[in-house]
Amino acid sequence: MAEQKKLLRALAGETQDVPPIWMMRQAGRYLPEYRATRAEAGDFLSLCYNPELATEVTLQPIRRYGFDAAILFADILLVPQALGADLWFVTGEGPRLSTITTEADFAKLGPVSDIHETLNPIYETVRLLSSALPSETTLIGFAGAPWTVATYMIAGRGTPDQGPAHLLRQDNNPLFEALLARITEATIEYLSMQIKAGAEVVKIFDSWAGSLRGEAFEKYALEPCRQITEALKKRHPGIPVIGFPREAGDKYVGFAKATGVDCVALDNSVDPEWAAAHVQVDGCVQGNLASRHMVTGGQELVDDTRRIVKAFGNGPHIFNLGHGITPDADPDNVQRMIDAVRGG
Repeated sequence: MAEQKKLLRALAGETQDVPPIWMMRQAGRYLPEYRATRAEAGDFLSLCYNPELATEVTLQPIRRYGFDAAILFADILLVPQALGADLWFVTGEGPRLSTITTEADFAKLGPVSDIHETLNPIYETVRLLSSALPSETTLIGFAGAPWTVATYMIAGRGTPDQGPAHLLRQDNNPLFEALLARITEATIEYLSMQIKAGAEVVKIFDSWAGSLRGEAFEKYALEPCRQITEALKKRHPGIPVIGFPREAGDKYVGFAKATGVDCVALDNSVDPEWAAAHVQVDGCVQGNLASRHMVTGGQELVDDTRRIVKAFGNGPHIFNLGHGITPDADPDNVQRMIDAVRGG
């Protein structure tokens, strides 16, 4: 039964002796079975758009580790592609997109109503997972937050400081805000369709929120998250939403109340004891072990894991990393982390 799933209980505000656990990018290159399936698919995007193979890689870490949640295998840049941007991946370098820097570029994007034609395979993956997962495992859908997605659409790639997006925000704010509004609308529709297909929770990844300062954070990180959360909860009453404004620092404080999210995911730059006192007071938190421990292992991995569990032990908590697991991680260290969380 859904109400007995550990992750959903945490999102509903329940404090548990052993927190539920999952891991960002848990289906990924650190697992040999993932690499084999990706090779079968041919390339990353082909894997994302193949419902059977995307279902398989989503299930692989569940079979291996028994995580309390599975997260849909997809990518945050599928939304820009569905809006009409060109998207491709360069081996060893990451994603590339056609850029949006002028009104003419923006005019080439399609209407939000057209995105589902491209994204239908993703919804099919959700449907397959909904019936394939163990009964105790929660299915998480996700999307990138508008600001983070916009940074890629403006620069055409990931950048260290999100400089091109900040420049457009300052030099042509009407165009920047029009792009953000289009992404926000598309994200609502995309996540709503994931929920209809069987996602029990959705997560909004704002990986570059930390580069927004002051009023810009409120306007371009917090407000779009609030709009998306409000729209989803209006359409799907009771759907839990996890927000992840990575590297928000002090802006984590009050984020849940301001946006309406049910859980705030924390990166590992914030101290867990501080976060327990200032963020967890408003509800569930998720995090926040440093991803490097999945590479280095050892006693430090065990000690830091136990410290986080203890720090958040007096309130609702979902154990996770502070960012995604990296391809050079040792699968055995993942098991050590799980054992440390669950008292093994």
